[in-house]
Amino acid sequence: MLHGAIVPTLLRMSWPNVLMMLALASTGLVEVWLLAKLGTDVLAGVAVVVPVLMLMQNMSQGALGGGISAAVARALGSGNGALADDLARHAAVLSAAIGLAFTVLLLAFSAPLFRLLGAEGASLVAAQEYGQVVFLGLVPLWLMSALASVVRGTGNMLVPGAVICGGAVLLVPVCAGLIFGCGPLPALGVAGGAWALVLYQLAGAATLGWYCLSGRNVARLRAGPMRWSPMRSILVVGGLACLNPLITNVLIASTAAIVGAYAGTEALAGYATAARLEYLLIPVAFGLGAPMVALVGANIGAGQPQRARSIAVAGGLIAFLIGSAVGLAAAFWPEIWLRLFGTDSHLIETGAHYLRIVGPFYGFFSMGLALYFASQGAGRLKWPLLAGALRLTLYAGVGWAALALTGSLTVFFVLGAAAMAIYGLCVFWAVASGSWFKHRRQ
Repeated sequence: MLHGAIVPTLLRMSWPNVLMMLALASTGLVEVWLLAKLGTDVLAGVAVVVPVLMLMQNMSQGALGGGISAAVARALGSGNGALADDLARHAAVLSAAIGLAFTVLLLAFSAPLFRLLGAEGASLVAAQEYGQVVFLGLVPLWLMSALASVVRGTGNMLVPGAVICGGAVLLVPVCAGLIFGCGPLPALGVAGGAWALVLYQLAGAATLGWYCLSGRNVARLRAGPMRWSPMRSILVVGGLACLNPLITNVLIASTAAIVGAYAGTEALAGYATAARLEYLLIPVAFGLGAPMVALVGANIGAGQPQRARSIAVAGGLIAFLIGSAVGLAAAFWPEIWLRLFGTDSHLIETGAHYLRIVGPFYGFFSMGLALYFASQGAGRLKWPLLAGALRLTLYAGVGWAALALTGSLTVFFVLGAAAMAIYGLCVFWAVASGSWFKHRRQ
């Protein structure tokens, strides 16, 4: 981590993570494909729950989880193994508490939230059936993410990847069985997909908890007192980083609501299905980004800031190439993706229109997101957060005003593409120019 060739080390640490996140994203897509067989109203209802669920996953894994990994990596990079053990305990307790708080909050306000996001009638009923079960599983979701982040902070990407990939593979048949029924199990419909997800999160949290308790992990999970100093080292990065997934998911949820209000339920389903491909880039960026958190954090902890910046730039360029390949494929052949989830002509038309305009710019989003993770390792999140806020303002704010004035979804989507490019370029400039270290030099 401190002395190896940068690109080979980054790729060697990334592949288990990329595989893990692609498995997770693929099972999520299989679940949506299964639920789509229950009708367009169910698909539209689940579409308004997905941004909330993705917000929880991104906050627990990529935001607070990044803060956990960065803190553990810096502790180990400076040779302080006892602090790494303390961080593991504080990460588990803090994450479980946050998960419980979100469970209570979202269960209490799920109906008005789903209405705000554009669900009504039959789609609102489906959203509540699915969402209320999903929200019951937020504590194991946050705990699983925290424990996986503790392990990743040690540089071990293989164990979290194996646990999450194994669970994702088992999730598919369980999901199908609970949705449509299997033997003595009754068909639970849309709620069955949610229950399968909750069972997967419980199993993942239990497995990773056992691994950290057993002493096999470098940062061991032990009983002990709770203190503010380890909590602060997690929150100073992870707490602030929670703003980034909040911005991303508010953007997708708000723009979906704008499209639904302008063009109807079928267009909402089409846009949400197309924009879900953007969520597929998040796992790719996280697959590269999680090792970058550990590598950047360890090198800064060891007093090697220029190597940390070189790692970030290399990872950002790799993410750009991968995201561009995915986006260009979606732009050239959008119907291949969209027809997996529905055949409604309005759904296909809206989703294809979006992908043809925005898809070629996906590389900028992937690059910016990967560098956001690297910035967590450096403890420098100002520019990624400012760039994310600028993207939200341009797309959801200026874009909404332009749609209201012109009545053109084309203009709305063009502004979305421009906002995506600006986001990625801003973050890359900030990292490449050395803005991470200006405050440290002063």
